[in-house]
This record gives sequence, structure tokens and C-alpha cells, in this order.
Amino acid sequence: MQDLSLHILDIAENSVEARAKRLDIQVEENHRLDRMTLEIADDGAGMDKELQARALDPFVTTKKTRRIGLGLSLLAQASDAAGGSLTLRSRPGLGTKVRATFQLSHIDLQPLGDIPQTLVTLIVAHPALNIRYVHKVDERTYIFDTQELRSELGAISLATPHVAAMIKKDIQDGIRQIRRTL
Repeated sequence: MQDLSLHILDIAENSVEARAKRLDIQVEENHRLDRMTLEIADDGAGMDKELQARALDPFVTTKKTRRIGLGLSLLAQASDAAGGSLTLRSRPGLGTKVRATFQLSHIDLQPLGDIPQTLVTLIVAHPALNIRYVHKVDERTYIFDTQELRSELGAISLATPHVAAMIKKDIQDGIRQIRRTL
């Protein structure tokens, strides 16, 4: 995968496959500590200890359509290549949390990618999924939450093309605003 937003999309799709109803995605860029953290947590089926211990193996997957599961192993590799690490916590019935860290100034840090498009893709493909996206850059924070947006829009679907376009623009503007002094 060429950027971190594609890793987010892959892990989010795994969450949906695990029957998650809620997905929390957080990106934190801390320039003082030269550290970026990516965290994805869901309330899906979770994994038992045996599967969790093998989850970073590229030849392990729970999917019936293929025999390999590269998503987590590729994110672990990307994190390791950029001076970071990946941790995975999961409990059956309670969900899974993936946390990857990266050295911000590392030459091998993959670009963050198109986060707004990734989030809109998830929203349109899975309109019932509750997604909360938090992006922090030093002391500034941007938060996007589909539950809050649904309460404002009422019966209008988030998957409606003009709503999806509005969501994408809001996320683009929000991220641009917190990165304004970089």
C-alpha cells in the first residue's frame, strides 16, 4: 500500500467484516516528539488470543475468499520501516484496536494520503457504520463524527452524493485548518 489512508481503509473493511457498528480512527501528529500515531478501534467481533497472536502473519486470514491477509502485516512493516511499531489488542465480543506509531521525520514514512476520500468511501459503502475521526496536529484538533452529522441531517442519507461531497469538503477544510502553520 502506498499511503496510510489505504491501510486505514483496509483495516476499516476488516472491522465491517467483523460486524462492527462503530469505528474510531485517530491520527495524531506530534512534531515536538517527532511522532505520528495512527489508531483504529472498533466494536466488532474481536479476536481470541490465538488469532491475535498470529494476526500479523501475512498468511493468516479469517476471510473465506482468499488465503492471505496482508493488511495488518503491511501496516506493521510500514510502521517498522519508519522507526515505529504496531500493537494489536483484541477481545472476543468487544472489538479490536490497532495502534501504529511512526517517526514523523523518517525518510521512509508513507504519506498520510487522501483521508477525506477514504472516509467518504467508508461512509458511502457502509452508511449505517458510525465513524468518528479525530485528527490532532500538535495542540490543534479536528473531529468528524457521523452520529452527530446524522442527528443534524435527520432522514437524509450520508450516502447521498451532495452530502458525501459536503462531508469530503468539511474533512478537507478541517485537516487543512489544523495543519495551517506547518
